[in-house]
Amino acid sequence: MRQSRTVASVRKPVIVRKFSRDWHAGYASASFGQNAPELEMLDPAGKVVRIAWEQVKWVCYVREFPSQTADQGNPERLMHKRFSVRPRTAGLWLRITLMDGDELEGLAANDLTLVQGAGLLLTPPDTRSSTQRIYVPRQAIQSLEVVSLIGAPGRRRAEAAAREKELDLFPAEQDG
Repeated sequence: MRQSRTVASVRKPVIVRKFSRDWHAGYASASFGQNAPELEMLDPAGKVVRIAWEQVKWVCYVREFPSQTADQGNPERLMHKRFSVRPRTAGLWLRITLMDGDELEGLAANDLTLVQGAGLLLTPPDTRSSTQRIYVPRQAIQSLEVVSLIGAPGRRRAEAAAREKELDLFPAEQDG
C-alpha cells in the first residue's frame, strides 16, 4: 500500500499531444528526463509508452483524464490558447509558434529555464480548465516572442515607497 502512494505522488497525469494530432494519456514523472531521447510514461493500463521528443507537440499536466464520452478531439480541454486580457500572475508572457504553425500563449518563470534546458514549462491562459501546466519541448518551437514581463504586484509599491523615503533622506538645500 505504501509503495502505491509513493508512485502516485511521483507520477503526474499528463496528456501528450503529437504533431500527428494523435494523443496519449498516462502518468509521467514530474521531472520526466527532458534530456532523454524520448518521453517515457505509463498509460492508464500500466504499460510503458515511449514517444520520441521529435513527435511531441506539448505535454499537458492535467487534473484528470478525459472520460470516454468527453470530446476526444480536445482531451486537454484547452479552450483558450491566448490570453484575452493581461495576466495578473507574475512571470514572462510568451507567445510561441510551434512547428505546425499552431500558436500558444502562456506564462513562464522569469529565470534561466527560459534559455537553458530542453523545453519550456508554461501556465496556460485558462487556469480553470483541466490543464494546469504545459511543457513544450524546444524542438517543437518555431518562434518565441516575449509579449510582456509581468511583475509581482507588491514589488512596485515597495519600490515607490523606497524612492519616497530616499527623497526624504536628502532634502534640497535652500540658497540663502
